[in-house]
Amino acid sequence: MTVATVWAIIIVLGVGTFLIRFSFLGLIGRRPMPEWVLRHLRYTAVAVLPGLVAPLVLWPQATAGQPDPARILAALATVGAGLWTRSVLGAMGAGALALYLVLGAEALL
Repeated sequence: MTVATVWAIIIVLGVGTFLIRFSFLGLIGRRPMPEWVLRHLRYTAVAVLPGLVAPLVLWPQATAGQPDPARILAALATVGAGLWTRSVLGAMGAGALALYLVLGAEALL
């Protein structure tokens, strides 16, 4: 891949990102959005975050892409704590603690 191709890709992606953001900020601006749009936008983080985290749990780079029981257990602990406590920080803490404990137990074996 040439340097010009890389820069062309960067510029095209930058313009595309700008247009996507401008569609909400510039075109819609201060107009009130319908209630159904606002309701759907509330679920954006809930839909995107698992998509970002799932590959790191199922194919972690730390294990050369092989599924790791420690990370799967930590993910399950995170989901369980999140459902139980309804707290993002509590879920993150439970997942981190589970990963720390399981990796520590594996190191002792």
